[in-house]
Amino acid sequence: MFGSWEKVVGADVASHCRPVKLENGELTVEAQSTAWATQLRLLAGKLLVRIAGEVGNGVVTKLHIHGPSAPSWSSGPRRVRGRGPRDTYG
Repeated sequence: MFGSWEKVVGADVASHCRPVKLENGELTVEAQSTAWATQLRLLAGKLLVRIAGEVGNGVVTKLHIHGPSAPSWSSGPRRVRGRGPRDTYG
């Protein structure tokens, strides 16, 4: 599945997303942007048919499509330690 990803989904789609994990028939795909994640969710039915035709029926039964991960703000030079200021209204 991972080696033939570009062949299955096409070069354009493959340049904007990648398969991350295949577990119990559920394929996790990470998209380059939230717009591409939305587009892939709309194409999920067609993608499952293409995947079944390429690697066999029952190998992938469900798609989990995620957008890019958000940056973590839990550390850095301007992070407030602890719970932060709580008395904001006097």
